[in-house]
Amino acid sequence: MDIECALQEIRQLRDSIRAENPPPAEGAPSPDEPVIYFSLVRNARGYLQRVVHQINGSYANGWYDASAVMIRRLVETLIIEAFEKHGIASKIQNASGDFFYLRDLIGALVAETAWNLSRNAKAALPRLKDVGDMSAHSRRFIAQRQDIDKLIGDLRVVVQELVTLAHLK
Repeated sequence: MDIECALQEIRQLRDSIRAENPPPAEGAPSPDEPVIYFSLVRNARGYLQRVVHQINGSYANGWYDASAVMIRRLVETLIIEAFEKHGIASKIQNASGDFFYLRDLIGALVAETAWNLSRNAKAALPRLKDVGDMSAHSRRFIAQRQDIDKLIGDLRVVVQELVTLAHLK
């Protein structure tokens, strides 16, 4: 049996197993934590935990644009959570009650006097936003592993700080 035939049989077996045992409808947990430690969101709201699983799982599978977009989503969500927890969500909403776009959310977060955001978090936020924006909106940008790797330290600082500000842990 040559290698190509063996690989074809393996693919067929994999597809057969997957057809009978698809991933859970609500998504599967990531087995590893290559981008963000799950401990940062353990016991937080379920949707935050699922987003972290998607960040880690997409990175582990080499889907770096997906990971970057989910990082952007996590940051945006945590900023909103912090404002809501402090009863000042109206500061980040327009007249229709819609939340601002991420650029304006970051500006409001940094300017807010109800807390003292660290210097490191302030510096990290634009970098997290930029890669997420390019992955979500740029037709020609394709994120690479190194793009996410450069963000891991920034992400840890921002997530831990925002989880604390939002009293999620």
